[in-house]
Amino acid sequence: MSGKSYIVEVEGAKEARDGKPSIGPVYRSIFAKDGFPSPMHGMESCWDAFRMSVEKNPNIPMLGHREIVNGQAGKYVWRTYKEVYDLVIKVGNAIRSCGLEERGKCGIYGANCPEWIISMEACNAHGLYCVPLYDTLGAGAVEFIICHSEVSIVFVEEKKISELLKTFPNATKHLKTIVSFGKATPEQREEVEKNGLAMYSWEEFLQLGENKQFDLPEKKKSDICTIMYTSGTTGDPKGVMISNESIVHFIAGVKLVLESVNEKLTADDVYLSYLPLAHIFDRAIEEFFIAHGAAIGFWRGDVKLLLEDIGELKPTVFCAVPRVLDRIYSGLNLKISNGGLLKKTLFNVAYAYKFHNLRKGHTTEEASPLSDKIVFDKVKQAFGGRVRLILSGAAPLSAHVEAFLRVVACAHVLQGYGLTETCAGTFVSLPNEISMLGTVGPPVPNVDVCLESVPEMGYDALSSTPRGEVCVRGKTLFSGYYKREDLTEEVLVDGWFHTGDVGEWQPNGSLKIIDRKKNIFKLSQGEYVAVENLENIYSLVADIDSIWVYGNSFESFLVAVANPNKAALERWAAENNVPGDFNALCENPKAKEYILGELARVGKEKKLKGFEFIKAVHLDPVPFDMERDLLTPTYKKKRPQLQKYYQTAIDNMYKSVNKSKP
Repeated sequence: MSGKSYIVEVEGAKEARDGKPSIGPVYRSIFAKDGFPSPMHGMESCWDAFRMSVEKNPNIPMLGHREIVNGQAGKYVWRTYKEVYDLVIKVGNAIRSCGLEERGKCGIYGANCPEWIISMEACNAHGLYCVPLYDTLGAGAVEFIICHSEVSIVFVEEKKISELLKTFPNATKHLKTIVSFGKATPEQREEVEKNGLAMYSWEEFLQLGENKQFDLPEKKKSDICTIMYTSGTTGDPKGVMISNESIVHFIAGVKLVLESVNEKLTADDVYLSYLPLAHIFDRAIEEFFIAHGAAIGFWRGDVKLLLEDIGELKPTVFCAVPRVLDRIYSGLNLKISNGGLLKKTLFNVAYAYKFHNLRKGHTTEEASPLSDKIVFDKVKQAFGGRVRLILSGAAPLSAHVEAFLRVVACAHVLQGYGLTETCAGTFVSLPNEISMLGTVGPPVPNVDVCLESVPEMGYDALSSTPRGEVCVRGKTLFSGYYKREDLTEEVLVDGWFHTGDVGEWQPNGSLKIIDRKKNIFKLSQGEYVAVENLENIYSLVADIDSIWVYGNSFESFLVAVANPNKAALERWAAENNVPGDFNALCENPKAKEYILGELARVGKEKKLKGFEFIKAVHLDPVPFDMERDLLTPTYKKKRPQLQKYYQTAIDNMYKSVNKSKP
């Protein structure tokens, strides 16, 4: 590493030996050069993180939701830390009165809401394993998780009760109690009781815990606090066991990062809870907010109303997955395009000026205060007017979207990387470091990281530009896969977790995720294709929102399915007198030829090899989604399912290209 770098070397590289690949130097964050941060004194568990905030700030707002009056959403109404604590104690007593002992399994099924957190904290209080059931998965996966983890009580969102009942009778082997976050219909109660289970509304369950008192067991760092099932792109979900230690060390690491860049979190901060609490990204962030006595406001569960909820809550920190930020980017671009020549010119000049100053090293606040006030303030207000940190995670954020938001959002836009197995954040880019654009930043200061060579893909951890599989060690790592020691041993080797992602160190110590180790296949001429790397490159085409690249060992070339950007394709069609609505344009050979040309242009710019160029493209107007089982809940592509879904389109593309060959 040369020049200004945010990592320090703590162990030297190891050459390949005994058939094992070479390993690059071990690095850690420069903020941890004198050692990893320790959790706050007395914070041994997730329960301590909450309990200490209650003791310190009992009367400040903790959980808020929008009051619905005559069918209309009003202002946020809040429960204080002490009010939440009192409810948690009641819920915990009620759970225990149902017969659950320490290490019992408690499922939570539904969208984010205050009751979700209250149920989670009741689990933390009594040393129970909190088992989130994915809100976005069907009954098959819910049934698998209940049976595999032996869940005996489930808290469930009212509208998900019918889905839960589909897991009967198999789930009733372990499941004994159902608690609705709202009410339950007489028919649902009858069905539940017919299967020998007890059912309560939220209010009934609170009354059950009213006059009971169970002692809280002593919690240890090594105790498991949650079994979080990863959706997986193939096969059954895996139960990732996360300990108290993992979460309290995550809190300590993120705290040090923010303090080191003068963005310390305080009790005045406000967070919008809308990313699924069933995923580690949101769960860990909310634990972090709770540990700092900050406020958490919940959305209404409808993505169409998200901006309205943001406007009412006015959060100071906004976390998002790329899909959400892509929508914001597309919406803003459409407004700019339709805003008339003068507004468009003013925006472009202001954008170019501020971006130039950011590249010169000016801070976000200093780069162009006048542009922020006159041109970009509307964007700031769209985020509620108070956002200072926007954090993207769960999947790669396109560099052009990140650059755009860094300029126009009047806030620090940071990209992070982590897995359920690493307890979320493992890398995060830093404020005012424009050179980290397109990267996931340096490691957080509570892990060590190294790259391991992947010879079969041509990635060398010891080359002048080090590339290899990202390996992580530290106290944030998971405790293993529940009931799957075989899978645990595959990925946890000598204390190092092998992520399966391929990274490339940048000169400033940030990491760029460039590929996925398993996403490699061979074409008929014997050339290996690292498909995820290609998708990252082709995603630079501004006229498409997402792309899936396909190839196999019986063909010599690649084809792709792309989701075009609606506004961009319609603009191209208008400029080129191509008739038809968006659906018709996606079928139009001229539109396919245009998109293919754009893909080829980017391929040439990035100096791709001949066999890496896409020879045919199918345009789908409907974005890849979970409803068709094409994406995981964290928006990763399900490649076998994509192939099955688009098989006819794939066959037609290969026939068409092969037919046209001389």
